[in-house]
Amino acid sequence: MDSTNGWDDSAEAWIADMGDSGDFSRRHVLDVPMLARIRGRGFRKALDVGCGEGRFCRMLAAEGMDPTGIDPTLKLIETARSRHPQGTYLQERAEALSLPDAGFDLVVSYLTLIDIDDIGAAIAEMVRVLRPGGSLLIANLNSFSTAGGWKGDPGAGFVIDNYMDERAEWVSWRGILIRNWHRPLHAYMQPLLSHGLRLVHFDEPTPQGGEPQRIARYRRAPYLHIMEWVRD
Repeated sequence: MDSTNGWDDSAEAWIADMGDSGDFSRRHVLDVPMLARIRGRGFRKALDVGCGEGRFCRMLAAEGMDPTGIDPTLKLIETARSRHPQGTYLQERAEALSLPDAGFDLVVSYLTLIDIDDIGAAIAEMVRVLRPGGSLLIANLNSFSTAGGWKGDPGAGFVIDNYMDERAEWVSWRGILIRNWHRPLHAYMQPLLSHGLRLVHFDEPTPQGGEPQRIARYRRAPYLHIMEWVRD
C-alpha cells in the first residue's frame, strides 16, 4: 500500500483524535444532516469509502443497515474490525475496488475525496458498485476552504487564493500529518456529472452545538458541504 500521503504514519494519532464520537466537524456539523439523508429511505447495503476507524459504519449499522467499510490504511481497518467485529472491513483503495457491480444501494464518501489522488477513478468505482436508483452521499471540505485560510486573527477575515489550481498540500494537527487535495468545485462536479448521476441534494451545513467561538468561525467562512447524487 502506498503510504506517501501520510496515513500509515498518522493512523495512531488519528484514532486517538477521533475517539468514539469524532471531531467537531463530524459531531456538530455533518453527522445530523448526513443521517437525515439516510433515514427512512430503505437503504440496506451500504459502502463507506475511506471508512477510517469505522465510526460512520457503526452509525450506519445502528440505523439498521449492513455496512461495508474500505480503507487503504491497515491500522485503521484493524481498529474498525476490533470495534465492530460483526462489520465487514476491507483494506482496499477507492480507485480499484474488488467489490461487485451494483452491489450497494448506498455509497458514502465522508470527508475522503480530499485524500484521494485520482478522484476520477474513485468516483467511477463508486458509481460502478452503486445499484440503479441508489444514492452516492458525499461530505467534503468546501473548495473555498481548501483554497484559503484566516488572515491573522480570525477577526481580520478569510482569504481565498489560487482557487483554480489543483494541488496537494500537507496539513498537520495534534500529531497527524497527512496530504490533502485542494480542487476547485468543478473538479468534483464534472466527473460526477459525466457518469449521468443526478444531483438531488446540496447543503452547506453549519454547527448545531459546540463552543460558541467555533460555531462563529464555521458560520463566517465556507467550510463543509454535503451532496447526494442518484444513479438513474
